[in-house]
Amino acid sequence: MKTEMAPLSLSLANPVSRRAVLSAAVAGLAGAALGPGLLAAPAAAAVIRNHVYTVSSRNTATSATYPRTEFRALWTASVVNIDWPSKSGLTVAAQQSELRSILNLAVSRNLNAVFLQVRPAADRMWKSTLGEPWSRYLTGTQGKDPGYDPLAYAISEAHKRGIALHAWINPFRVGMDTSLNSLVASHPARLNPSWSFAYGPRRYYNPGIPAVRNYIRSVVIDLVKRYDVDGVHFDDYFYPYPVSGQSIPDSSTYATYKGSFTSISSWRRNNINVFVRDTHNAIRAAKPRVVFGISPFGIWANRTSSTLGSATSGLESFYALYADTRRWVKDGWVDYIAPQLYWYQGYTVANYNVLVDWWAKQVAGTNVKLYTGEAAYKVGDPATAAWRDPNELRDHLTKCRQVPAVRGHAYYNTTAFRANKLNAIGILKARHYARPSLPVPYPQLNATRPYTPAISKAVREGTGVRLSWTSSSSGEPIKLIAIWRWESTGTVIPYIQSTGTYLRAVRRRTAAAQSWLDTGVVLGHSYWYMIQSISQTGIDSSRATAIFIRA
Repeated sequence: MKTEMAPLSLSLANPVSRRAVLSAAVAGLAGAALGPGLLAAPAAAAVIRNHVYTVSSRNTATSATYPRTEFRALWTASVVNIDWPSKSGLTVAAQQSELRSILNLAVSRNLNAVFLQVRPAADRMWKSTLGEPWSRYLTGTQGKDPGYDPLAYAISEAHKRGIALHAWINPFRVGMDTSLNSLVASHPARLNPSWSFAYGPRRYYNPGIPAVRNYIRSVVIDLVKRYDVDGVHFDDYFYPYPVSGQSIPDSSTYATYKGSFTSISSWRRNNINVFVRDTHNAIRAAKPRVVFGISPFGIWANRTSSTLGSATSGLESFYALYADTRRWVKDGWVDYIAPQLYWYQGYTVANYNVLVDWWAKQVAGTNVKLYTGEAAYKVGDPATAAWRDPNELRDHLTKCRQVPAVRGHAYYNTTAFRANKLNAIGILKARHYARPSLPVPYPQLNATRPYTPAISKAVREGTGVRLSWTSSSSGEPIKLIAIWRWESTGTVIPYIQSTGTYLRAVRRRTAAAQSWLDTGVVLGHSYWYMIQSISQTGIDSSRATAIFIRA
């Protein structure tokens, strides 16, 4: 940890003499490091009450208990009304109320992102002119206008709460049954019957047809261009999961498009690779700050099949789904990978801890962020002792906090997360999510720092303190304002905080002048407040402003 004092600057709103500031600087420089982000000081006071300081020095403290940045997300599934809407045909007001409730749930558990499924089966929950119909899960009738724009509403409400909204898209599923006739007449799959095939109980777009891949990619890019989404998220459905006794009916497609491939398996994997690569590149070209991530099946390959595989013995995405998830990471075709590690610690077929370590090794040396997919829906499973343990999910995060490559977690599904069986989510929050967390930075997308927000004042209001600040609309757009507060004797100047230990709130920037009422103070006690700005890609301002006050 550094021992020099953070630089000071005068606040025009709180003018003090040059002698007072220089005296404070000399006193602080004589101190020694003490605690996270603080400096010991001599007997003379080093700070001036109600003066706003600009701070540029950063400490190097870390905290496994209170990380500064961490991705914390909910999967909100719309297919067959798993999570939202809770049933089809609800009124607009009821649908919007349910959305707000989901976002409020995320806030209450100190999460900072939601994966909202807006294209569950070659349909949509946003306004578009590319031919795909409105989702039946909104109104009960495919193609029927729900009377509002669900995605636009979700984005607006999420951003009000400082929650990132990722548009969750299932790329290749066409229908939950096999019939083309169950689709509206104008559906692209009906207009192009050769584009899809029936397999098992479902119908899927054929990834081997270039026109299909191009069309799906155009749908994604149309969404990205039209909406202020923070990310695009694909789930684990590429080629369909194997169905016993059935073969994927794409031999004629292979004959037409195989090119130099002599193996249909390699050809299928290449189809998905090309789709993932080209989608990533298209998103980057359309909006460079929108992240692209995928949540694949948790096992790439077993070690018995590949020396590069994991010490597991379950289904392998490389061979069964033709999804070369490891290559997507190594080649940088995704910004984050969120493998669905829906197993418990010690499970012999797919040990959670083994897979966390394996995935951590895959992202090493890349810009790809690793988030673990967590099975909230399995908590309380009567058939499995481990899932009857209310501490299983808590212990998953304990493991992950010991693996620096793991930068966050996502929970499937929202309904189970809300149900909080065995109080597992409550236990998890108390241990690991007691403080909010800032978004994980993506410097490869845009590393320009936003301007530093300036505290204007902090005054008592009722039994709390109202902190006010201004922020610039120039330069790199500010997405969030991070607010720290901690009790202090006022004898030291703080560093920019490197942990979430004292992080109290994360607020969306909505105007040049904003304020926040802190109801967690004790009147008569003295506190530091510190704020920074955060860009859409998680990059923070180079400096912070801080004020020392008596509540």
